[in-house]
Amino acid sequence: MHVAGTDVRRGVVCDVDDTVWVTGLRHPLRAAWRTLARSSSGRTMVPGMAGLLTRLVQDHPHAPVVYLSNGPWNLAGPVARFLDRNRFPAGALLMTDWGVTPRGWFRDGRAHKRGALERLTADLPGIRWVLVGDDGEHDPEIYRGFARQHPDRVEAIALRQVHPADAAEASGDVDGVPVVRAPDGAQLAAHLDAALDLPPAAPAGLEAWFLSAAERGNDTTRLQAWTEGNRVRPLVHGRSYLPVLADVLADAGRGDLVYLAGWRGDTDELLTDDGPTVGAALSDAVRRGALVKGLIWRSHLESMAFSAEQNRDLSRDVNETGGEVLLDQRVRPMGSHHQKFVIVRHRDRPDEDVAFLGGIDVAYSRRDGEGHEGDPQARPFADAYGDTPAWHDVQVELRGPVVREVEAVFRERWEDPAALSRVPWHVLPDLLRGQDRAPSSLPEARPAPPGEGSCAVQLLRTYPNRWPGYPFAPDGERSAARGYAKALARAERLVYVEDQYLWSTDVARVFAGALRARPRLQLVVVVPRHPDKDSPISVAPVALGHARALDMVREAGGDRVQVFDVENERGVPVYVHAKVCIVDDVWATVGSDNFNRRSWTHDSELTAAVVDTDRDLREPVDPGGHGDGARRFARELRLMLMREHLGRADGDDADLLDPDEAVAAVRHGAAALDAWHAGGRRGPRPAGRLRAHVVERPPLWERLLAAPLYRYVIDPDGRPPRLKVRRTA
Repeated sequence: MHVAGTDVRRGVVCDVDDTVWVTGLRHPLRAAWRTLARSSSGRTMVPGMAGLLTRLVQDHPHAPVVYLSNGPWNLAGPVARFLDRNRFPAGALLMTDWGVTPRGWFRDGRAHKRGALERLTADLPGIRWVLVGDDGEHDPEIYRGFARQHPDRVEAIALRQVHPADAAEASGDVDGVPVVRAPDGAQLAAHLDAALDLPPAAPAGLEAWFLSAAERGNDTTRLQAWTEGNRVRPLVHGRSYLPVLADVLADAGRGDLVYLAGWRGDTDELLTDDGPTVGAALSDAVRRGALVKGLIWRSHLESMAFSAEQNRDLSRDVNETGGEVLLDQRVRPMGSHHQKFVIVRHRDRPDEDVAFLGGIDVAYSRRDGEGHEGDPQARPFADAYGDTPAWHDVQVELRGPVVREVEAVFRERWEDPAALSRVPWHVLPDLLRGQDRAPSSLPEARPAPPGEGSCAVQLLRTYPNRWPGYPFAPDGERSAARGYAKALARAERLVYVEDQYLWSTDVARVFAGALRARPRLQLVVVVPRHPDKDSPISVAPVALGHARALDMVREAGGDRVQVFDVENERGVPVYVHAKVCIVDDVWATVGSDNFNRRSWTHDSELTAAVVDTDRDLREPVDPGGHGDGARRFARELRLMLMREHLGRADGDDADLLDPDEAVAAVRHGAAALDAWHAGGRRGPRPAGRLRAHVVERPPLWERLLAAPLYRYVIDPDGRPPRLKVRRTA
């Protein structure tokens, strides 16, 4: 039990069921299921309650907080985990024992709560209590009775209305003690503000958004929890990123380091219209004296629509000039290395060190621009996208201390002592071709570049549970999944997502939980209209996983969920390959991981989560209402992407600042374009490129055949067995 100091004058007693989390005690069977069967991660928080309790004790740092429940003590663990996960103030649990008593079969919950309040009054004589509960059962009766007996010991009573439409009583008072009623914590706080003069919500630190070292779940990595003082620049589309990369590589010379990792690399892909090619840019850096090292995934065969030959050609061309680009197959069966990053470090100019990461490989089809006419060097694609498929993607340029962290990711993989490939049919061809079978040593790591920017950056990763285990992640790492779960639990107004897939109910469950917990939260998702392959083996499983995920999210959020795809001015669909998530214009991610189970558990992935310390002072200045404000990088990235999809010029975004107005704008833009198509394309084409996304649903017989293929091949699970059973990262 917390011991309050003699100078503490306020304490908080808070009910748990239907006050902290939703139980539905008016429905006994439903309540029993939610109480006994659901894990803490599957429960729904009553909106705004964590914020209310935080504000109640914000100016009273040693105030006792007591969570009072009629639940049994064997549920104390799930309750404590739920409170911690949802950032409720730390406090004591007062629960009860279920079972036979001398007076009957079950213990009297009302007597338990009354007795607990009396004991608190006796044990802490100097405290005046704020009593927080709900009107679903007996809290109003218990709290009013206690206030009548001890009016000088109760500061206020706050009751959540479980069924606001049925609520008969309004706010008032009991013997001078104010009683307020409202459906959620935010509205209760507004009512209590007048009575108690609550402080405004305090801005949260980076730890509210980023994973701590412990929360990463991997204590063997050399990565820091996060770094500060970085400069981060979004590079939307290959035509923005690849020329910048070409200039950086052209500047690399003697004593400089170039490290890269990729899923696919095409040696003859042009970085600009006039060159150089990828292979030439890397080889020229070697000739100038730069140390060039790379890890490219040892891909599946071209006959399976992958890139084994292309990756091998890039490795050969760079290695022939003295570089060292290795084909890396240290993955799970059917897995891949999906990370996409480049690092350039200068011997004498650390302030010019840079890293790039995101969704863009140095490969065919990536060199598209905002006009979405496609890359003339196109890879094979589904027929719906035409001969030169339009491609939408995002990369970030990182400068500052985070560059050394990206380098640490490369070093951990490079120094893995496992064989680059254990596949028997790789060994003999490698020997015949003279292919490197083991990496050479890397030079000693250099100090981190100086920090001169305003952005804090956390690197989020996925590595699978593999045998033999990665030395830097023996049980794998799922910090990408954990990072999204933490940020989405803090979302209040708007989550904006661009993703190649959005499959998997495991992923959708995280979004659905956020939507259920926050009644004002809206979700905008931009995805491709069709898969990138026409293969009959993959089309049905992909459609099945996509439909299941969107059904789960829409069931949770209803009309607060908007899903769009994109087309260019000619009406040809654009393949959305970006992996972006922006929460309340504060926390933003750009990386390689998609929103599916494969990316969150099975393949290697790398994503940058960014929180800018510079605030955007345009209204609304604090969209989420947590005191975090709006941050410059996250808001500008969202506005940049929305302007593009709505066909607007730079700066034409005043109506996109407010989350509700932004959602209305994208809905209106998509509806206008859909109506134009439905009307036979008569008249001027409406501005913008968004279309309402129609989910393709396979017939029943295809779903039955596709389900095992989806689960075990298309979107497999790379977690340890214990985590699969618990459905947690």
